[in-house]
Amino acid sequence: MDKRLERILPRVQKPARYVGGEYNAVMKDLSQVDTRVAFCFPDTYEIGMSNLGMRILYGIMNNMEGVWCERVFAPWGDMEEEMRRAGLPLYALESGDPIRDFDIIAFSVGYEMAFPAMLNMLDLAGVPLHASERTELTPLVIAGGTAMFNCEPIADFIDIAEIGEGEEMNVELIELHRRARREGWTKQQFLRAAAQLDGIYVPGLYEVDYNADGTVKSITPKDGAPKVVTKRIMRDMDKAWYPAKTIVPSTEIVQDRTTLELFRGCIRGCRFCQAGYVYRPVRNRSEKLLVEYAKEAIEDSGYEEMTLSSLSTSDFRPLVQLCDDLEEFCAQRHVNLSLPSLRADNFSMALMERLQKGRKTGLTFAPEAGTQRLRDAINKNLTEEDLLASCRRAFAGGYSAVKLYFMLGLPTETDEDVLGIAEVASHVMHAWRESASNKNRGVRITVSTSWFVPKAHTAFQWEPQIPKEEYERRVKLLRENMLTKSVTYNWHDSDTSYMEAVISRGDRRLCRVIETAWRKGEHLSAWEEYFSLDRWLEAFEECGLDPHFYANRKREKDELMPWAMISSGVTEQYLWREHERCYQSVTTPDCRTHCNGCGANLLLGRPCDG
Repeated sequence: MDKRLERILPRVQKPARYVGGEYNAVMKDLSQVDTRVAFCFPDTYEIGMSNLGMRILYGIMNNMEGVWCERVFAPWGDMEEEMRRAGLPLYALESGDPIRDFDIIAFSVGYEMAFPAMLNMLDLAGVPLHASERTELTPLVIAGGTAMFNCEPIADFIDIAEIGEGEEMNVELIELHRRARREGWTKQQFLRAAAQLDGIYVPGLYEVDYNADGTVKSITPKDGAPKVVTKRIMRDMDKAWYPAKTIVPSTEIVQDRTTLELFRGCIRGCRFCQAGYVYRPVRNRSEKLLVEYAKEAIEDSGYEEMTLSSLSTSDFRPLVQLCDDLEEFCAQRHVNLSLPSLRADNFSMALMERLQKGRKTGLTFAPEAGTQRLRDAINKNLTEEDLLASCRRAFAGGYSAVKLYFMLGLPTETDEDVLGIAEVASHVMHAWRESASNKNRGVRITVSTSWFVPKAHTAFQWEPQIPKEEYERRVKLLRENMLTKSVTYNWHDSDTSYMEAVISRGDRRLCRVIETAWRKGEHLSAWEEYFSLDRWLEAFEECGLDPHFYANRKREKDELMPWAMISSGVTEQYLWREHERCYQSVTTPDCRTHCNGCGANLLLGRPCDG
């Protein structure tokens, strides 16, 4: 361990974040390694180590002969301050070596507010921020994750964006980089070749021009780069690598349990949900394989809780059978199964009976909107009676806590819809009074609202975010009308959601804004403690840009979007059709009912696994 680090650690919170050495961390002999990858997560250790995608890619890259992938996380403010004072560069946890000496620096980014942390990590590492300043093949700076479906706000800082699922893409890109180094290619030669790989977007190979009104005029590919980069997917989930033998953290993390990924994609088609669109089509893992993975993962890690994970877990057809198959194994080892992402319209007695065998920690449902009209407009395909029936079953089965998630500011929302949220909470309380098997325990109903953020590649990508003052008025309206006892109301911070809306639909002119905000101190913007809207607004003013142009402006059907060169596989025609149906409050059936022709199945070359 570096002597400087030894002196620093006693002075910072949670020093275990920064030392590595965990069970199952991969160590390799450097004499047998020709490619080193610094796998960076632009958030804290506790968040990054809870990310299943990071665990998957870490395992895949380390399974490659001659490749050593090591983890790097963003330091908390106290640690950053100590590192800068001591002149200690950002290092990888496994070896402790500075990441500026690695061949590839790869970021996994699922949230736009992590963009400033990426810059901060590069700066802490002593790596030039701008791709144009990094003229050699190494270190190559790449990024993947959901936020890359519009990576234009960081286009100046990354050499490559990986669009879609990285299992196969990472391997191909690393092999190409190895070849380029062996054969003495220039960086430009390598980038031109990389752009020919499916799913690889090279921002430097595209020229963007703007109209006088600030909208995008044209996006022109250069040097043979494709006009459109279509996302990569794993076509067969039974062949997708699963991290059964994975790192067990030596300090508590957010998701401190084993995670079993059941399937990818979602059959539902909620019009606001970026993940629901960009992870299409639905691809299931076989039940038999899931049982094997679950047992292997629990045996290796010793965890006493396993999350059955997906975008909508209760939509997995053999879910009850899977729980039954794992029942004896879990009972013998005192392992509880937890099921997030439950749908209120298919929470059955059979499923509740399986959950009752573990700890009854409470259930979570997401109605999203307070009235049926608005739920239809956003294509939630859920009725209030569905929700209440599920709550009655849960209360009758002994549950005494329910969390309900809603959004404020959805397209077409009125005050009646806002007040409908309070009515739903009241009706859930009444359902408890009717159905609870043990009223002596009381009931905890938690209502949480977030502020709708329009996202790229969704049916609402054309929609504005409502003004900040209007959002805060609706929060106040709901708060004053949430009168039911035993109901707790929480609402999301408006400042962060506003800036998320600005960045998530931004163009590459925002690169200057993000860099300016970072230089003013925006290092961990995903955290309320470190976020300052004033700093961001100052940055916009200095750069001569208006944040309202990005967040609060309705976009026309024919406007060229900044992310038009990226395809999620879902056609623009389908998204616009869904957008129009919102204003008619017309629902679209889920993919299991029938195929709606979104286009994503063409990535599979066969029908989806809905």
